[in-house]
Amino acid sequence: MDPIKLHNLSHQIGNRTILSNLSIDFPENKVIAIIGKSGSGKSTLIKMINGLLKPTKGDVSVFEQKINYQDLQSLRRKIGYVVQGVGLFPHLTIEENILLTGKAHSPRQLTDSKRLYELMNLVGLSDHLYKKFPHELSGGEQQRAGICRALFLDPFILLMDEPFGSLDPSTRFDIHEEFLRLQNTAPRTVLMVTHDMREAKKLADRILVIHAGTIQQFGPASEIFDHPATSVVEELITESEL
Repeated sequence: MDPIKLHNLSHQIGNRTILSNLSIDFPENKVIAIIGKSGSGKSTLIKMINGLLKPTKGDVSVFEQKINYQDLQSLRRKIGYVVQGVGLFPHLTIEENILLTGKAHSPRQLTDSKRLYELMNLVGLSDHLYKKFPHELSGGEQQRAGICRALFLDPFILLMDEPFGSLDPSTRFDIHEEFLRLQNTAPRTVLMVTHDMREAKKLADRILVIHAGTIQQFGPASEIFDHPATSVVEELITESEL
């Protein structure tokens, strides 16, 4: 079963079309990179899958059920969300930030220290950091903490919006390796927005290229690179090789 399905999905703001008639099924337990230039509609698409935005036309189905915008809490139990800049609350410790998801959805999860330590170990985050505040951590450590928070409820789906874009090259490489190890250990459906074709090629099983709100190409990473379907795809590949 494909866990996420888009059917004739469109989104407009005033007279501006952000997404135009997208129909696509995302496969289970695969990493899908969503790539395109700024303004192509990448982040809008992720927000629509997470129920943060409603489509102007069409619908999003998660596990064969159309999103119910009156009951988004049940949807978000199934979905983890990682944003660029991590989004940690500065006045909360790392422990409190990670446990926040559990507090919002289930009182039982509120003090689940076992799950906390399990996740921190899984993403390579040292135990001694859990009582520190976000500003006391490096960029890479903050990103790992953000991933821990998104995974706390063990979601079936993980949405990532430019998760590694602000990291320096060395830290980014380390996080990439941790991400691949994590996906190998506990596979799940991951949709990752990026503007970096090299990152998409390294991390993703499938690549979705969008431009001006339309699908340019969707397929295995090797197919995208070996047989670009449009000039837009070809240009993105060429730019990544410079």
